[in-house]
Amino acid sequence: MTDQAKPTLEARHLVKDFTLRSGLKTSKLHAVKDVSFTLEAGRTIALVGESGSGKSTIARMLMKLEKPTSGEILLNGRASGNHGGELERYRSDVQMVFQDPFASLNPFHTIVHHLERPLRLHHPELSGSQVRERALELLERVRLSPAEHFADRRPHELSGGQRQRVAIARALAPGARFIVADEPVSMLDVSIRLGVLNLLADLQREDDLGVLYITHDLATARHFSDEIMVLYHGDVVERGPADKVILDPQHDYTKTLLGAAPDPENLGRLRDEVRRELAGA
Repeated sequence: MTDQAKPTLEARHLVKDFTLRSGLKTSKLHAVKDVSFTLEAGRTIALVGESGSGKSTIARMLMKLEKPTSGEILLNGRASGNHGGELERYRSDVQMVFQDPFASLNPFHTIVHHLERPLRLHHPELSGSQVRERALELLERVRLSPAEHFADRRPHELSGGQRQRVAIARALAPGARFIVADEPVSMLDVSIRLGVLNLLADLQREDDLGVLYITHDLATARHFSDEIMVLYHGDVVERGPADKVILDPQHDYTKTLLGAAPDPENLGRLRDEVRRELAGA
């Protein structure tokens, strides 16, 4: 497949304003201001910014959970409706992995139920046994093996990392071509974040997925994305190839974000100093 023929998810001049009310007074919060980008299948764009910068609002608009104040979202060059069959077809191609894997899974249902439900909805041609088989295959794909060991458990019986792998499997179930990953590892222990990110990278290569990776972590943005967009108060203030943005930042805000990131060398020196102090105590 040529680059020109690859599926695309495009945001054109997205704007989102919220009305704030205090007593009889109203005001406007400009959450997202004229944001445009094109995400191709097989590519990852990292949307980076601090809390309140508008990252999650963009994600919710892409998932049609929020309606833009203005602008449009195109899938393969075409706008889609927000209701009925058009919305269902859109969501078969565009799926989201939420920040909190526990909140995004129903505690009353088994793990396999969370996978079988989207399979039945988006693949009505599958028989009951085929749905079960496909659900188990998805668990294997996200490295929850053997799948039968996890299928009939409930979310509280899994670790945070395992729950997020289930959430990723659920996003793949409809046959998604694009994944919107909203801070997918920020709620996980540091020791297991890399495994989940590596899984996303592997699945992207295997399925030629387009991934919008939303994060405040510039280090992972550099290593897991092709392009970085830096968002500040709803505006994209810098964008470009990942290495260029990290190694040669142009905007003061990007430099501030980089300056706030932990320096491994400094952390190593601090650890050594603490050890010496403790040894001499």
